[in-house]
Amino acid sequence: MSRTPATSSRTSRSVSRFPSRHFAINTTWLELSLAAIDSLAWTWVLLLDGELELADAEPKKLHYRLLHVAARLTRGSRRLRLRFSAAWPWVA
Repeated sequence: MSRTPATSSRTSRSVSRFPSRHFAINTTWLELSLAAIDSLAWTWVLLLDGELELADAEPKKLHYRLLHVAARLTRGSRRLRLRFSAAWPWVA
């Protein structure tokens, strides 16, 4: 039974987690992932300062509450309007 060094198997496992074998593509993917994490952190700091319920929310709950809004984009009188559903629980 041949045994491979631990560093080679560790390297092969870590490289397989990236979306590509090309360095430039992985660099871009990593930069976009870090930008998404930063934007989520700034959303917490800037937008949810007084909101006690969402201040400690997990990213999944935050995504659902902020991005999944029951609304329609309507057009009339040369204007676009965003109309929220009255049945949506978080419409004030």
